[in-house]
Amino acid sequence: MESQRNILLIGLLFVSFLLWQQWQADQAPQPVAAQTQSSIPASTVADAHSSDVPDADSAVPETVSASKELITVFTDQLEIKIDPVGGDIVYSALLAHKLEENGTDPFVLLEQTNDIYYIAQSGLIGRDGIDSSVKGRAHFDSASREYKLADGQDTLNVPLTYVSDKGVTYTKVFVFTRGKYNIAVDYQINNTSDAQLQVQMYGQIKHSIKESESSMMMPTYRGAAFSTADTRYEKYSFDDMADKNLDKSTLGGWVAMLQHYFVSAWVPPANDKNIIFSSVSAGGLANIGFRGALYDIAPGSEQSIKAEFYVGPKDQEALSALSDSLNLVVDYGFLWWLAVPIYKLLMFFQSIVGNWGIAIILITLTVRGLLYPLTKAQYTSMAKMRNLQPKLAELKERFGDDRQKMGQAMMELYKKEKVNPMGGCLPILLQMPIFIALYWVLLESVELRHAPFMLWITDLSVQDPYYVLPILMGISMFIMQKMQPMAPTMDPMQVKMMQWMPVIFTVFFLWFPAGLVLYWLVGNLVAITQQKIIYAGLEKKGLK
Repeated sequence: MESQRNILLIGLLFVSFLLWQQWQADQAPQPVAAQTQSSIPASTVADAHSSDVPDADSAVPETVSASKELITVFTDQLEIKIDPVGGDIVYSALLAHKLEENGTDPFVLLEQTNDIYYIAQSGLIGRDGIDSSVKGRAHFDSASREYKLADGQDTLNVPLTYVSDKGVTYTKVFVFTRGKYNIAVDYQINNTSDAQLQVQMYGQIKHSIKESESSMMMPTYRGAAFSTADTRYEKYSFDDMADKNLDKSTLGGWVAMLQHYFVSAWVPPANDKNIIFSSVSAGGLANIGFRGALYDIAPGSEQSIKAEFYVGPKDQEALSALSDSLNLVVDYGFLWWLAVPIYKLLMFFQSIVGNWGIAIILITLTVRGLLYPLTKAQYTSMAKMRNLQPKLAELKERFGDDRQKMGQAMMELYKKEKVNPMGGCLPILLQMPIFIALYWVLLESVELRHAPFMLWITDLSVQDPYYVLPILMGISMFIMQKMQPMAPTMDPMQVKMMQWMPVIFTVFFLWFPAGLVLYWLVGNLVAITQQKIIYAGLEKKGLK
């Protein structure tokens, strides 16, 4: 098979892949409440603490507004604001991740604005719970309105206290750890009453329904996901929530809200029996959460009930430390089994060279090196096929339009000359999964966000601002095309399509992340070098 046809095959496969992922994006969640696209109505964020709690047997929460006096917590990684009414986390800024490249403002994940409502809630429900859809939320007291992780301090405890009308003391302790994005939420209950208490912890994440800001070249998912003992990872979009509420009983598990590069997640104890639930409120808020195990607290005894809340980047190591399946929120698609080792290799190279662009170049050289035997077999097969063109032309003249006899004669000729007509296609088919897997690695890896390469490439996760890399990539494709002479038997329409392929690819790659274009450009340069070496060897054998 001619090399030009192989390039055409790459183009068709590539475009098909893009169309397929765009189709997936078209099936992605759409807003079920039109007003959430621009702003959250004031009526939706009215003070409604009393209706903000999931019942023990159902989950139909409504939204709340933040209290005027919030508790602010600073660590080396986070700025967190906690509402003393309910003890909800209503704001989180990721101090190590900037909103814009070279900017000073941190990236804000949880917040309450006119455009987005995104908070994390937790509480105690059940027979003796302090959070109720009837009585409202617990109003906690705090010794300070501001807490800060001091230099040399590894952990920071932020205790909030509530005393019930029965004299029972509930202390909600937020435990922050240096260098980490997960927050331990620990309810310490001191039952000083003369009656047994029964409580159940819940945690939920609320998000205003919003469209994903994705494109054909960079599809991203914004929505929920969950894990159970039977299902390690499953997305549950806003549309899914609107269609059907989740209600799954599981040992362990977790719930999360995802967006490009960042995630928030509740991880209840792995050994507890939990209920995973979801809902969509009338005001247009999506909600996913868990209800934990029931705890009986005897009179005069103390009980600790806790869960972990993660709010930060999709750091696979940090996520895996909380749950062995939470790292799956870094979604590599159906080629995850290939993307994972590519990601690990990329991390290894970066740890050596300290530059993500050079790491991408090294992984390109590695992939091309491993595929060299297949590449050599590909060009050898192409050369043999070209040498058979005169004989194939004779067969076409002899058998005319008799396709059956023509096919039989061609197979006999291939067998006699020891030529595999698919020899040129197989390496291409094997390279495509590697390219797609690397595409997802570069798209999903938060490490590449705002990662510079050199000169004008200051962020490998976005498109080249001056389109230099895509143009160089197109030129390299044009050179490769010129190195491979057109077959005399090729259809004129195919010839025209081949001539336009470098232009078509260049246009496609204008909007691709610079890191991916860098990979393809370096791959083309390596391929040109390999072609020269292989063709020189074939000329000596009289095959070119």
